[in-house]
Amino acid sequence: MNAITPLDQPEFGRAFTDHMALIRFVGRQWGETRIVANEPIPFSPAASGLHYGQAIFEGLKAYRQPDGDVALFRARDHAERFRATATRMAMPPLPVRRFVDACAALVTADAVAVPDERGHSLYLRPLMIGTTPRLGVQPASEYLCVIIASPVGPYLSDGTRPWTVKVERDQVRAAPGGTGAAKCAGNYGASLAARRAATSADCDEILFLDATEHRWVEELSAMNLFVVEATPPSTRTLVTPPADGTILGGITRASLLELAPRLGWAARAAPIAIDEWRRRAETGEITEAFASGTGAVVAPIGHVRDGETTWTIGDGSPGPVTARLRAALLDLQEGRAPDPYGWRFPLDVPTSNRAVAIDVGISSGRTGRRRASRADRG
Repeated sequence: MNAITPLDQPEFGRAFTDHMALIRFVGRQWGETRIVANEPIPFSPAASGLHYGQAIFEGLKAYRQPDGDVALFRARDHAERFRATATRMAMPPLPVRRFVDACAALVTADAVAVPDERGHSLYLRPLMIGTTPRLGVQPASEYLCVIIASPVGPYLSDGTRPWTVKVERDQVRAAPGGTGAAKCAGNYGASLAARRAATSADCDEILFLDATEHRWVEELSAMNLFVVEATPPSTRTLVTPPADGTILGGITRASLLELAPRLGWAARAAPIAIDEWRRRAETGEITEAFASGTGAVVAPIGHVRDGETTWTIGDGSPGPVTARLRAALLDLQEGRAPDPYGWRFPLDVPTSNRAVAIDVGISSGRTGRRRASRADRG
């Protein structure tokens, strides 16, 4: 492999595979999918996406299975969210079939890069940007969809160390009617200053509140939030803020909401007031908290810092519900547990150390058609 060097502990998003997928939108239609060498892409400095924010992305993973094969996780759901984001940003939605087939083709091309260690995966980053070389505040007429891949280990090098999150009282991530539910680049760029301030304060992440009352918990800079209630003390209930337009409807979030009841815990989406969270953590009514996202999967939260005050969740260490959910989700993703939901999308990939190079229109091939039918079944 040329673009990456195999790593025992790959740092998240720093090493990339040899190939990428390219799909261009020109003349009101999407062209063929091509798998080409991963290299810089030239386009005009007047590309409208650089000036007016028509830039969106997704993030999903491919996991090595116990038999050596590879499976994408919830690829169709990521495709649907990519379409929803594109629609919100006045961009042409990429058909679900094309999204899933392109991801499958790229993983097939670089199958050698899919790690086989517990908690490791091949992270796929689909992105779309307006490329029309024109200044003027209007939607682009030409777009480029690119999918790159990066072999990754745990999101943090120290694994499941509990995070300290800093409550952000001044800046907000999104407002009602805005782009909070869209996975567009601007949302993440707008969070960087607050996140840098949190890091400078020895915190791991930033926690945003609502834009109206500055009272209700929303999400971290790039992850959803859960708390675990113990009311009555013998039961456990997962609670996460509702995805009502100002937060991203995370795929991992949705997975945990469905997975929890099978493990014996109730789960619901409901508002979480920051002051109530603190009070109930102090009384022991809230025993755990964690963040969820494709990158980190499940990350325990041990402390919350709000101004000059810091409070502890439980005893500050990863709780049993957090640990069990993380293990159960990884087992499902890595094929070590049954998949009653149909979330895994198996791929026919080589299990040897040879990568398969493809430079054809994926939509026209026999294998592409078969994969498309499987994707349509979800």
